[in-house]
Amino acid sequence: MRRIGLIISMLAIGLAIGGYVFFNGERKVPVHYRTAAVQRGPVISMVSATGTINPVVLVEVGTQVSGMIKGLHADFNSRVKAGETVAVIDPEPFKARREQAVSNLEVARSNVARSKADLAQRKRELDRVQSLLPQQFVAQNDVDVALTNYQSAEAQLRVAEAQVRQAEAALNAAEQELKYTVIRSPIDGIVVARNVEVGQTVAASFATPNLFLIALDLTQMQVNTNVSESDIGGMTEGQEAVFTVDAYPGESFAGTIRQVRLAPINIQNVVTYNVVVGVDNTDLRLKPGMTANVSIIVAQNSQALKVPNAALRFLPPKAERERPEVNGQAADVIEGGSTAKSDEALTRKIVWKLTENESLSRIPVQTGISDGVATEILSGGLMEGDVVVIGIEQSLGEEKGSELPPGFGNKKRPRSR
Repeated sequence: MRRIGLIISMLAIGLAIGGYVFFNGERKVPVHYRTAAVQRGPVISMVSATGTINPVVLVEVGTQVSGMIKGLHADFNSRVKAGETVAVIDPEPFKARREQAVSNLEVARSNVARSKADLAQRKRELDRVQSLLPQQFVAQNDVDVALTNYQSAEAQLRVAEAQVRQAEAALNAAEQELKYTVIRSPIDGIVVARNVEVGQTVAASFATPNLFLIALDLTQMQVNTNVSESDIGGMTEGQEAVFTVDAYPGESFAGTIRQVRLAPINIQNVVTYNVVVGVDNTDLRLKPGMTANVSIIVAQNSQALKVPNAALRFLPPKAERERPEVNGQAADVIEGGSTAKSDEALTRKIVWKLTENESLSRIPVQTGISDGVATEILSGGLMEGDVVVIGIEQSLGEEKGSELPPGFGNKKRPRSR
C-alpha cells in the first residue's frame, strides 16, 4: 500500500507540472495583419520644387552719363509708356560742354577757310615762277621752293578739314550726352523698383547704375524654379504645374512649363536645371518676388489599379515566409520584397495577398507611377478588391518581436508599474 501511495503521489506531481507548463508556458502569439483593398482610381506622379515668381520681361533702366538727379517723373507702381521721361540728370554741365564743342567747330572751320586762301596764294606763286622759268627770269630753285610751299599748303588744308570733322564729332558727342540727361522708359510697363532720389549723384564710369526696374506686363508672370537632375528627365514644355504661395494659404494656382533651360546650375556638387513655368496673372494677385512651392505633374492615370506603398514595403515574419504552403514557393524573398533568383525578378515588386483562409499569398507585380501614397500596378496577379497586407498588428500581451521586420511591432509596450 505504501508503494501504491508513492506511485500515485508521483503521478499527481507530474500532472501538476505538466498542467503548469501547458497553461503557463511560453506560447506563440498569433499574427494579425493590417490590410488594405486593391482599388482603381487616379494616381498622379509629381515633382516638387521651390521657385520665385518674376515678370516675363523685367528691364533695368540706367544712365549712360554721370551727374546729379535733378528730377524724377516716375515712382513705385507708376505706369509708363515707351519713350516717356522717368528721370532727368542736371543738364547744365553738358550744355557747357556742347557750347565749347560748338566754339571749337567754328575755330576749325575758320582754319579751313584760312588754309584754302593760303593754298590759293601758293598756287598763284607756283604758276608765276613756272611761267618765267622758260625765259630764264627765275632760277630752278625758285620753282622748287614755290612747289614745296604749294604742297605744304595742301597738307595744311587737309589737316584743317580733319580738325573740322573732329570738332563735329565732339559736338555730336556733347549733344548726345546732353540728350542722355533725359532718361526715358524703353518699354511700356509698370515701375516695380526705384533706386534713386532727387539730388543723388550717379556715376556711369565703370558700370551702368540701376535707376529703375520696369516690368513689361504683370498680367503674365513666370515661376523660375530649379529641378534636380534626377527629376529633369520627365520635364517637357507644355506640362501642367500647380503651385502655392504663402500669401494665399490653401489656394493653388495653375501654370504650364514654358521652358526647360539647358544650362546646368552646380552648387556644392548638386546639379539642378532651371524650369520656367508660365502663369496667367490677370487679376494681379501674384506679386514679383513671391516664393512659390511648385508641383509639376510628370505622369498621371485617372483609372489606375493601385495599392498603398506600404504594401510594397511589407515583408512577413521569417516563420511565415518559410511556410511551404505560401504560394507553393520556397523562401527566396530578400529585403524589399524582391527575389534573388533572376535579374528579371529584381525588376519586380512583391505584394502579399491575404487569402480567404487567412494565409499569405506571394504576388509578384510590375509597378508604374507613384504619388507617394499609392503606386500603380501595371501587371501581376492582383485584381480590384483583392486584400493585400500593409503591416502587422501586435497584441497587447506580446513581448517577443524578434521575428517581425523593422517598423512592424518590434517596439515593446511599456509595462505599468
